[in-house]
Amino acid sequence: MASLRIAACQLNLLVGDLDGNREKIIAAYKEAEALTADIAVFTELAVCGYPPEDLLLKSAFIEEVQTTLKIIAAEIQSCVAVIGFVSGEEVAADPIQRTANAAAICAQGKNFGVYQKRALPDYGVFDEERYFAPGTGEAPVFEICGVKVGVTICEDIWMPEGVVADLAANGAQIILNLNASPYEQGKIEIRQEVLQHRVIESQIPIVYVNQVGGQDELVFDGGSMAIGIDKKIVARAPQFKETVMTFDIEPAPLRKSNSESTIEIPSSPKDYLPPKGEVEAPISSPHEPLAEVWHALCLATHDYLKKNKFTDVVIGLSGGIDSAIVATIACDALGPAHVHTVALPSRFSSDHSIKDAAHLAENLGCDHRVIPIEQSHAAFLDTLAEPFSGLSEDITEENLQARIRGTILMALSNKFSWLVLTTGNKSELAVGYSTLYGDTAGAFAVIKDLWKTQVYDLARWKNSTMGEEYIPLSIIEKSPSAELRPNQRDEDSLPPYDILDALLRGIVERDKVVDELIQEGYESDMVRHINRLVDLAEYKRRQNPIGPKISPKAFGRDRRVPIVNAYNRDLR
Repeated sequence: MASLRIAACQLNLLVGDLDGNREKIIAAYKEAEALTADIAVFTELAVCGYPPEDLLLKSAFIEEVQTTLKIIAAEIQSCVAVIGFVSGEEVAADPIQRTANAAAICAQGKNFGVYQKRALPDYGVFDEERYFAPGTGEAPVFEICGVKVGVTICEDIWMPEGVVADLAANGAQIILNLNASPYEQGKIEIRQEVLQHRVIESQIPIVYVNQVGGQDELVFDGGSMAIGIDKKIVARAPQFKETVMTFDIEPAPLRKSNSESTIEIPSSPKDYLPPKGEVEAPISSPHEPLAEVWHALCLATHDYLKKNKFTDVVIGLSGGIDSAIVATIACDALGPAHVHTVALPSRFSSDHSIKDAAHLAENLGCDHRVIPIEQSHAAFLDTLAEPFSGLSEDITEENLQARIRGTILMALSNKFSWLVLTTGNKSELAVGYSTLYGDTAGAFAVIKDLWKTQVYDLARWKNSTMGEEYIPLSIIEKSPSAELRPNQRDEDSLPPYDILDALLRGIVERDKVVDELIQEGYESDMVRHINRLVDLAEYKRRQNPIGPKISPKAFGRDRRVPIVNAYNRDLR
């Protein structure tokens, strides 16, 4: 049987930018057409971008998506296009669920058929049942270039004996799967395993097309791939990059169908198409784990700035490991000319921290300045002298320093239109080791889903890739400290980070309770203390800026714990 030439259009699209998305889709389609592709496959909700969230509750938005799809369809000619969009048809009695997450099969200037997503995820970061009704009825099969093609969308492919099995029973010879699958560590290997399971079950090759780019907390890594009937990878696109990946794939043999209805999609007669030349199917290797995380954080930071029409960032550079890694990521993502670092020393800042910050900024090649806060801190202490009379100094005076720094960074942001990047890591956010309206003040929290031990791992990895001490070794090796009082060290009030992070993974990512963690071998008092800190810090985390999700469970929309709750109250 003749192979199909597929163009997997892995694009970085912007939610709500219907005109911009239309232009990108048409440009990618023209590229696929020039390469004599039979089918160009786009991603889930490509027309409007993913996830559109409550934009889907605006009827005007839904109507504009339909109009945009018609404009795109008018451009589709010799190569069939499968395009993700929001179907505005009435698909349920519930007036809120008036839309479907759908794919349009377009050819010869028209939309010839629609598939509506069956499996709607409603876990983790997903809320699709809030907006969509599932497709019902028989899963349609489309005949394209003489091959019976089944179309699925994202979660559909994760369901054993689901719509893929139905399509196989209905005679499909190849499955196209449109995706907006967010990145998390190790996800690309999991996707490949799931696809191979569906191929084994159905005996049908699968083409998986994923979007790429940052969108609020989510970052999409692309990594589109095709799995042949022998379970081997036919083609795989690079992670974190836009591409139109063109390859040839053999459909499964024609088989008996349980369905009599196949929607035939017309394509141009072969006599009028240019002859197909050889096309080499790319098979990009996934990044190794730390490189993958680095690229995810860089792409998320770049797109948050670009898509919100900002160009520059400002970062408080303390001379510590967290701000160092944020500044280095920002320089890679945006270019050093767009990164501004500020040292904000107080009387408690060590000379080596100030020098380390300057040394790093010099290595990065970014703008760096020093703005001492001692005068401002003294003024605050003088202002508060009367109401605080007779009271000992405590964490209140320490936190004033962080809040002064936050105020200065926000002033620079206002004056120069620089976006403030915060520098708190997941370990600190978990236990509340941060100052509300101080070091949490900003627009985007680059490493909020990165454990402290991972921060160190990334710093060492970056230096190894650069072949030099790019991030000064003195920053990596110094004891972590907020430097808000003399001789302060993180480990004065917290366990060592290798122990703390393992325990926090149990509490935050594995949802373990105190007794379970004690049974795992953790010391009882430590578990109770850290668990209490995690609970108490929930109100702080709700007020923190968003940041990219890279773990199986990130703070924010991925982990939803009530601030006011009485569970384990005896431990609080």
